[in-house]
Amino acid sequence: MPEISRFFGIIIRMFYDEHNPPHFHAEYSGSKALFDFRGNILKGSLESRTATRLVREWIDFHAAELDAAWKMARDGKKIMEIDPLR
Repeated sequence: MPEISRFFGIIIRMFYDEHNPPHFHAEYSGSKALFDFRGNILKGSLESRTATRLVREWIDFHAAELDAAWKMARDGKKIMEIDPLR
């Protein structure tokens, strides 16, 4: 599963040929969660309010890029990296 971003100890990944709805996988300190592109947690938990808030902030800055990455992944193309939260 390609890593598309990493910031503050949070790793963001996206699978190729993934199922709908569009989402990504986030991992922080051994905890994992699936987020949709609106910041809703679909499955799991990062077990850190701060990490969850940071992921949601990152989504706000990169929603268009997430959509583009999802389309690339669905088409089997190389997924672009997305800038980390700074």
